[in-house]
Formats: sequence, structure tokens, C-alpha cells
Amino acid sequence: MGGETIIPPTSTSEEEYSVDQDFPLPSLSSLNPTLLRDYLRMKAEDGKNESDRLFLEEFDKMGPQSSSPDFEAYHKRRQKVYKEVLQSYDQLRVRSKSLNEAKYKVLSYFPGTWFDNVGGKKLSDYDVPKTTSLLLIGPKGCGKSSLVNKISRVFEDDNFAPERAQISYNPSVGDGTYYLQGYMIPRGSASFCLYDSRGLADGTSENINMVQYWMNNGVRHGEPVISLRRRMKFKPRELGWKFCRPQMVNFVIFVVDAVSVLKSIEGDGVEDLLCLQMISEVFKHPCISFKDDKPVVAITHGDLLSIADRVRARVYLGELLGIPPAKQIFDIPENHDPVTELTIVDMLRYSLEHADRNLPYKNWVMENVRKVPLFSWLCVLAMLLGIASGMACMRYLHMRHPRESELNIVWHTIRHIW
Repeated sequence: MGGETIIPPTSTSEEEYSVDQDFPLPSLSSLNPTLLRDYLRMKAEDGKNESDRLFLEEFDKMGPQSSSPDFEAYHKRRQKVYKEVLQSYDQLRVRSKSLNEAKYKVLSYFPGTWFDNVGGKKLSDYDVPKTTSLLLIGPKGCGKSSLVNKISRVFEDDNFAPERAQISYNPSVGDGTYYLQGYMIPRGSASFCLYDSRGLADGTSENINMVQYWMNNGVRHGEPVISLRRRMKFKPRELGWKFCRPQMVNFVIFVVDAVSVLKSIEGDGVEDLLCLQMISEVFKHPCISFKDDKPVVAITHGDLLSIADRVRARVYLGELLGIPPAKQIFDIPENHDPVTELTIVDMLRYSLEHADRNLPYKNWVMENVRKVPLFSWLCVLAMLLGIASGMACMRYLHMRHPRESELNIVWHTIRHIW
């Protein structure tokens, strides 16, 4: 029950678990604190990476120690969160009976559908895209491409449809996705598009620069996600992405491997701890948030874990990333059942609703132009034409005066000669 291993359990039926069960409550500081603190202090003392020092300070603050007077309240609060997450699985099973209705609401979506009219603003006051763009980011091998295929199959009602996104079955061999790939959901629709990206690397600064570029400049289908030096080696036919119009990212889906999270909780390897640090730093960077809305999180590969371990992973990520695990972290295993499909639908609805809620406001210059009455613009235009006509007349007279001076005949001189 405690999930001491990460091998597939003999039975993964959620019905075997009750919300009244006692779950092991791994405090965040139980993540091999000695190993992690020693490693981060060593790097922080080198002074090469300020983020290591900040992460160390944040890690030290995670959860009170057992000797703290707040430990009992902290323990009860986390126990409540565990029960809320476990109850969410029961609620999904009940709601899965209305899967088609929930799916229809997403299928009938178009940009601006779930716009929230707050503060007296209208949808026409905002820059509404023709297609809502959702960017998938996450560590290498976390299952972004697999998630794209699952989402596509859910909305095509075909669990055996060909894979649209190429899956890297052995991430250690290569870097996975080399190109930004856009996938309309469903096929042929123009409502929203999923952009599959390259997995985040070990270097946090490189990850931030890459993601920040997409958020500031937009994403383009087929664009290589590699360095400029390597781009020069591509064949001309592979440069068609330059002719694609960049699409601004409207919301972010952060994909995390549940097995990796559990290994970080229980493991003793520095590599797992560094992966955890990278996830935390990239997720919390302001560039991928929209105002106060942080990305939605999808955890994958939960089918390799027991339900108790999946709950642990969600609660742990929620506390680490600062988001509610029962509402903003969605458990999407490699299963083909109504509960998994409904989870996918819920995740997309959450993403699209928040994309509509954070639509950018129209340019203020264009807004002022739109609000000026037509009569006022006609008056301004007439005044400009009058000024232009006056200047043209003055120029004509100025050019004519010298010519008349040159042709001026001195008649008294002519009479004197004659």
C-alpha cells in the first residue's frame, strides 16, 4: 500500500482503496535531504549558479520538522490533501458516465467560448486568436508525444488510429523531438492546436531561454528546436517552417513522468534530484505563467504504479510546484478507459478556459482609433487636405515668381535704344 517499489502492481483497481486509508506522508524534506543539501551547497558555494542557492533555500523551507510545534497541523493538512486527491478518482468514475457530454463541450469550443466578462470588458476588446495554441513542455522522455496521440484518439473515437506524433521509445539514444509540431484537435478543426516540443535538457538556463523564446515570439509548426549552428546543416526542403505564421502561445501544459517523481521521492541518485530541481525552476519561471495562472500539469505513466503511489506523486508535485493537486494536476496513464478519457477532457477544458481568461488586450492605439467617431475622422481628413492644398499653392507661387522676374522687360531701356 505504501508504494515502496515502482514495479507494476499485481492489481491497480482503484476500488481496492478507500479514502479512509492511512497513507504514508513523505515530507518534502524526506527526499534524501542530506544528499540533496550537500550537493546543492557544493554547487552554491562555487557561485556559478544562483538558482542552486535559491532552490536550496526553498528546499530547506519545505515542511516543518517533526520537532516543530506546527508539525501536527501540517500532518493533518497533508492528510486532507491526500484524501481529496483520492476522492477525485472516485468522482471521475461517477462522472465518466457523462463522458460524451463533457467531450461535446470541448468539441464545440472555439476561441473565446469561455471568456469571462469581468470589469465591464467585452470579448471584442481582446485579441482573440483564430486558433488557441497549447504548448506541451516537460523533461525528455516524460511522454509528451504519447499524450498528443492519446488526446487525438480520444476526440476521434478511435483507440487504434495511427500515431500522429513520433514517439521516442528509447530516449537515451537521442534527444527525442527535434521540431516543433502542431496538431489540430480534432483533425481538420481550427479551434485549438497542441504543439509538441523538445524535451527539457539538464541545463536550466538553456531550458528557460528556449521556452522564453517561444512565449515571446510564438511557435511555428516544423521549426527546428536546435542551435543555429546545426540549423545551417538542414536541407532546403526542411526550412518550410519559415513560411508558417508564428502562433502566440495561449496556455502551457507541463508534462511530468509519475515514475520519475516517485524515484525522486524514494531514490538516492543525484540525477533524480537534479531532474526535480529542473522541473521546479522551469515551472515556476514567470515566462510560462499567464498573470497568476500557472500551467496545468499532466502526469504520465501512472499505469506502472499503484493508485497509492499515483496519489503520492500528485500530492508531492502539488506541494513542490505550489498548485492544488486535485484540481490542477491530472493523472493520465496509458489506459484506454472512460476515466482516463474524461481526465484528458477535463485537462483540456481547464487549459482552454484559462486561455480564454487570459486573452491579451487589443493594442491601445487601435482601440482608440476604433472609438473615434467617423465624423471626427472626416473633419480631420478635410483639415489635412486643406493644409496640403495650401502648401501646394504656396509652392506654385514661389516657383512662378522667379520666372516672371526673369521675363520682366525694361521698356524704358528699349525706348532709349531706339
